Amino acid sequence: MQLFVSAGLILAIVLWGVISPASLGSVFDTLLAVITRDFGWFYLWVVLGLVVMALVLAFSRYGDLKLGAEDDEPEFSIGAWFAMLFAAGMGIGLVFWGVAEPISHYGAPPPGITANTPEAANAAMRYSFFHWGLHPWAVYSIVALAIAFFQFRKGGSALVSTAVQSLPWSWARGLGPVVNVLAVIATAFGVAASLGMGALQINSGLAAVAGVPVGNAWQVGIIVVTTLLFLASAVTGVTRGIKWLSTFNLIVAALLALAIFVLGPTVAIIDTFTTTLGSYVSEFVRMSLRMTPFRDSGWVGGWTVFYWAWWVSWSPFVGLFIARVSRGRTIREFILGTVLAPSLAAFVWFSVFGGTALTLEIMQGAPIAEAVSADVSTALFAMFEALPLGAIMAAVATVLVLVFFVTSGDSAVLVLGMMSSGGQPNPGARVKIVWGVLVSGIAISLLLAGGLKAVQTATIVFALPFALVIVLMAVALWRGVRDDWAEENRRERALRRRMREMVDTPKV
Repeated sequence: MQLFVSAGLILAIVLWGVISPASLGSVFDTLLAVITRDFGWFYLWVVLGLVVMALVLAFSRYGDLKLGAEDDEPEFSIGAWFAMLFAAGMGIGLVFWGVAEPISHYGAPPPGITANTPEAANAAMRYSFFHWGLHPWAVYSIVALAIAFFQFRKGGSALVSTAVQSLPWSWARGLGPVVNVLAVIATAFGVAASLGMGALQINSGLAAVAGVPVGNAWQVGIIVVTTLLFLASAVTGVTRGIKWLSTFNLIVAALLALAIFVLGPTVAIIDTFTTTLGSYVSEFVRMSLRMTPFRDSGWVGGWTVFYWAWWVSWSPFVGLFIARVSRGRTIREFILGTVLAPSLAAFVWFSVFGGTALTLEIMQGAPIAEAVSADVSTALFAMFEALPLGAIMAAVATVLVLVFFVTSGDSAVLVLGMMSSGGQPNPGARVKIVWGVLVSGIAISLLLAGGLKAVQTATIVFALPFALVIVLMAVALWRGVRDDWAEENRRERALRRRMREMVDTPKV
């Protein structure tokens, strides 16, 4: 029943976008404006609360609890595990925005900073760290941890609703179907939007490398080919296709970043990382709670609040996938691996790509800002044109985007299959193929209808009710962790007491 409701709502919105993309865009743009204006504070508080909760769980006594039985061992090595969660979480987004976001902030910085100045460049890097660092990964981590905790320690289903339904209130237990419908819709549209964005950047990369035209025909062809690739990967299962591709992609991304670090402005990159990390730490709380109540500015709503809503909308997909590959790890290891490690990787990535782009733009007059203004998807390749071996790096980056595209698609198909099969951790190949065809069909139809941006906006709108779901999941997780730790503590004390009694009992 839940699957039919989800599919019906998805189909209705897709048909609306195909028949009248302008109408769809207008309605959801209006809703988005209302949400970012009136509920921006809510997103800021919720996401900051998740960061605090993640750090408390990692470094408190609760961090020793294992996601599973005491004798459960992790299914994947740390390297493969990190590669998969990183690829699913935001791999393709880092490639897309690694140059584009810092350059965008440099030309249109936060309120109170003059554009195209050294202060604007510093703020651009600081907010890039902020938007891709601890906050988004904390959202993913708490959602994934709640799912993994109740699945592996309590024997629940691999569904987003399991944590909510563990709460002791009857109204919370009745929310299960609604939560699962919201999760399926958010995942399907988030993946479709990601496929559309990825197709645009792959098309731009092929234009830079091979001179192919940029247009709908190529973009549709790219979606079709990559869909076949990620379906082939998804059908082989997590332990083969998804793991291998994610590991390959992490290695290629590291090599590309290393090449830019060596061939680009090396000292400037190191200085950028050092300075930005310091300002990020010192400005952490102010950025986390920054609104502009006495200034007519939409910057915070258009960037920070929009991003927070976007991460919330992606959290059911990424959370379920991370939970699926994390059995056997302790809570401390889980949070260090899903919050601190990927945040540090994102900081390094933006320092290399964003720091290089800003240095080339400011010091050498490279026309990167002009390229970003014309087409955001060309930003990365505009930077390569100003670097030695730029054509080779552009070709490697195009392959990187393609494989990140595939890893996002195959993990999303796995998650949608789990959602639609009652939480089955290894759904059948037929279910995966159906979902792969559906999400690629959504992306193609809306790309042709010009409604892709509207679907991105619709995904953000659906994030508001899901933010409330995440609050409930966090409450359920805290209660569950607290009770389990107390129970384990009681068992340990009882065991020590029995052992003392055995030692003290005189032998006859």
